[in-house]
Amino acid sequence: MIVGIGTDIVKVERVRRLLERYPNFVERVFCAGEITHCQGKANPEQSYAARFAAKEAVMKTLGTGWDGMVNWRDIEVFTDKNGKPGILLRGGALERLTALAADRVHLSLTHEKEYALAFVVLERQKLDSLRVSE
Repeated sequence: MIVGIGTDIVKVERVRRLLERYPNFVERVFCAGEITHCQGKANPEQSYAARFAAKEAVMKTLGTGWDGMVNWRDIEVFTDKNGKPGILLRGGALERLTALAADRVHLSLTHEKEYALAFVVLERQKLDSLRVSE
């Protein structure tokens, strides 16, 4: 059962400017693994932009927006050994996921020249996670 869907598109140039203008942007928004991944790419701005879009898309699926409950670093984008992107949630993001009784997060990332896009789906697979209203 789908619990939430979120998508976001980010202009790579916008992220490039943020990287140039705000030295603490990377550490404030991204986790250590994300930084290592992005810095290892030929075009780090594209990778940062895709991960930034993923974080915003996750917030949309959680229904939190920027209410302060979820921190940027509560959402971490990783790449598995096969190159598939995934999401690791902690802190306020994990609390919200638990409240929604979701147990899977699906992520798709893409970038083409000047744009990066993320699509996120929250899913509830376990039957014992279903909520019955009275």
